[in-house]
Amino acid sequence: MMDKKGKLIVIEGVDGSGKTTQLQRLYDALLARGVAARKLKFPHYDSDSSALVRMYLRGDFGKEPQDVNAYAASSFYAVDRYASYKADWEGFYRDGGVLVADRYTTSNAVHQCSKLPEEQWPAFLQWLFHFEYELLGIPAPDQVIFLQAEAAVTEKMLLKRYGGDASREDIHEADRAYMARSRAAATYCATHLGWTTVHCTRDGAMRPVEDIHGEIMKSLGY
Repeated sequence: MMDKKGKLIVIEGVDGSGKTTQLQRLYDALLARGVAARKLKFPHYDSDSSALVRMYLRGDFGKEPQDVNAYAASSFYAVDRYASYKADWEGFYRDGGVLVADRYTTSNAVHQCSKLPEEQWPAFLQWLFHFEYELLGIPAPDQVIFLQAEAAVTEKMLLKRYGGDASREDIHEADRAYMARSRAAATYCATHLGWTTVHCTRDGAMRPVEDIHGEIMKSLGY
């Protein structure tokens, strides 16, 4: 019997944009409609496969994101995704299940492009997607939902996440200049890669969660 290809929906966005909240809303809505769905979240911090990611983010290889080049850092995350796919959700996907993911290869596109000059972004993205989707063989997303949010709002959300303790931020979150470059890279990727952009802020505040969720569901055809 031939495998039935599943579906992979990715929720993408800079830190503090509400990805986890919207992923849960989407997952619950799919289950309510009788869809066979599962949630994914990357990196998979509870797995041994994320060891290099954890070392990188806590600064073991350097205290600034640029201390590890875009290609090396991308490989850390790619291995974590490959291990998750092979050990956990490959069968579900091949049986036709729907996966909804908080971050994916798309996050490498956003965060690692920011380490490179913009003229190198197309070549890096070509390498990245060839490496993960063709050489490693993990599924490419069917749709990417990009949650766009104002920087001032997301920074407040990050501080709230850690109870106001900025020392708990990882090397990405703590580097505001890096985050600004990642924001620019995310806008570039969303525009050039055909992602669905959902604007999550208005007048210096987050839009209501249900409004954002409704826009996501509409973009998916529900």
